[in-house]
Amino acid sequence: MTPKLIPATEKDLELIHNLAYEIWNQHYVSIIGQEQVNYMLQKMYDIESLKEQINTKKHQFYLIEFNSKVIGFLSISSDKNSYYFLHKFYILSQSSNLNIGSTVLQILVDIIHPKSITLTVNRQNYKSINFYFKNGFKIKKVEDFDIGNGYQMNDFIMQRDF
Repeated sequence: MTPKLIPATEKDLELIHNLAYEIWNQHYVSIIGQEQVNYMLQKMYDIESLKEQINTKKHQFYLIEFNSKVIGFLSISSDKNSYYFLHKFYILSQSSNLNIGSTVLQILVDIIHPKSITLTVNRQNYKSINFYFKNGFKIKKVEDFDIGNGYQMNDFIMQRDF
């Protein structure tokens, strides 16, 4: 069975919100702690924030469907023609070792025909870093982002050119 990317709309925001809460609490607590997870979920995944990302920041969200079940989501944007930023790419942990991510990434590439895709990934998120390496991304720089409330995102900026 091949996964599918389904363009998401505002009617899907509650589903995206719920998936984010489940995935982040499974994956990120051990990396950044529960307090920062709670803060970031509230900041980036409440329904109003998701609406703003779609309507103001022009993020295109996609639901990831596998075996007729939504198992994750991603979002991208492009300021320049064919240069994309991958903001979000999350798959439920019980589906994360089935090679679905690499297939979904290739489906996305086939849809958007990018010249490049750039993303940020936490420097302690080894599983995701290795996934991106496996899929042709390279570390372009190291950056720390102040996200408020005394929290930082300590990330690698990764990019893949096509």
